[in-house]
Amino acid sequence: MGARGRPRWGSRQLLWASPWRRRGARARGTEGRVMSGRRNQGRCHQRALVHARQVETQREEQKKWLSQDKQFAANLRSEEQQETRRVIRNLQQEQHEQQLKEALSKAEEMKLLREQQLEQEERIAREMEKIRLDQIRDEKMRLQIRENSLELRELEAKLKAGYTQREWAAQITEKRTMLLDTMRHEAESARQMREEYERESQEEQKKAHLRWEQTVRYQQDLEQQLEEKERRKQEGYEEFLREKLLVDEIVRKIYEEDQREIELRMEKQRATQHYIQEFREKREEWKKMEQDKMEEENRKLMEFAHLQERRREDHMAQIREREALKDVLHQQLAERIVTEKQEREELEQIREELLLEEQEEAARQKEIAELEKKIKQRLEWQHTYQEALALKQLHLQAQHEEEEHFRQQMLVKFAEDDRIEQMNVQKRRMKQLEHRRAVQNLIEERRKLSQAEQERELKAQKEADQVEMMRRAIIEEERQKLLKEHAAKLLGFLPKGVFKDDKDLDLFDEKFKKAYRKQEENEVSNASFHF
Repeated sequence: MGARGRPRWGSRQLLWASPWRRRGARARGTEGRVMSGRRNQGRCHQRALVHARQVETQREEQKKWLSQDKQFAANLRSEEQQETRRVIRNLQQEQHEQQLKEALSKAEEMKLLREQQLEQEERIAREMEKIRLDQIRDEKMRLQIRENSLELRELEAKLKAGYTQREWAAQITEKRTMLLDTMRHEAESARQMREEYERESQEEQKKAHLRWEQTVRYQQDLEQQLEEKERRKQEGYEEFLREKLLVDEIVRKIYEEDQREIELRMEKQRATQHYIQEFREKREEWKKMEQDKMEEENRKLMEFAHLQERRREDHMAQIREREALKDVLHQQLAERIVTEKQEREELEQIREELLLEEQEEAARQKEIAELEKKIKQRLEWQHTYQEALALKQLHLQAQHEEEEHFRQQMLVKFAEDDRIEQMNVQKRRMKQLEHRRAVQNLIEERRKLSQAEQERELKAQKEADQVEMMRRAIIEEERQKLLKEHAAKLLGFLPKGVFKDDKDLDLFDEKFKKAYRKQEENEVSNASFHF
């Protein structure tokens, strides 16, 4: 049943069926009335209006019923949705409760896991802290042993001496390298100077050759000029001869023309002959003067050529002299460089030998001091041991004397306390026995205490021996660490006494062993050579 007391589905069907039936009936009636109204439209106009109002009313009712039906269907859907939501809420609540339980259980498990993890972390942290403290304690103990161990200090001193020797060797090698570089630089400078000198000599020779060629060309030009001048003179002389021939021809013609007047002009002819003779004489004089002049010029040219040749020879001699002087200077410079190099090498070698001798002497003095120190320590240990034995004997003797004195004191004390003199013999004897037993018990207790003390001392001595053994083991470990860390770096510079025996060489590989043995062989051979 619904909220209004009607059946859900039947009422819904009725609500949907009845309006359509009524509408179908009304529609059929309306259709008939319309048809009849069409036939009689004028009569039924009012009736049509009424019918229209009825139709409108029916439509409004149908809308109302449809709205009510929609509202009812919506209410039905709302109720169904509420029921569904209620079921969903219940399911969600149950699921939420289940999830809450699972979350609580998981939280408990996580809490337990966190607690276990925290406990494990704390335990690991405690163990790590214990390990760290043990390591710190071990490191402190090792550091203290390293600082207080004479053997390790001696080994460190030897290793430092090895590093010092290696540093000295490196410095010496560096100095040698610098010296070699300097020598190479000086040799290169000398080579460059020699090349520069040779280049200058070649340039000077080229210049001298050019000057000689210029002199030769100048002499050739001068000779050509002289030849040209002589040729021109010869041409002038020939021209003069041609003119003279012309004059002679003119004279001859004049002579032929005036032959007829020979008698008349005898004086004139004589004068002409005299003139010719004078002309010939003048010509001979001129030729002789020209010849002398030409010979003088040739002589001057030859003197100038000889002078130029002597100058060239003098210049070449000066060049050769300068070259010889340069060669001598270069030779002296090279000899001085070689001498200075040898002196530096000898000085450096002397310094190295002195340095090595000083280092060896320092090492010997150090070994002697260490040996004296060890002997002194051994004597001190023996003296301390003897003093300890004497003190122990004195302590035992004093202990026996103290026990005896204590026994007598206790006997006297017990005798005084019990007034032994006032007792009879039997009681006195029994009392004395009782006193002796009491004293003996006290002595036994003292002996037990002394024995316990001796046992404690023995235990302490054993612990001290164990500590000493551990200390020796740590010293040996640290010694091996130092050897492993530094021996390979100082190969070739290891001082004597770094290795105790051949067992220490087992710490290294075969390559190191071979190199170390080779170093020992070289030292032995060098010692034999110096000896």
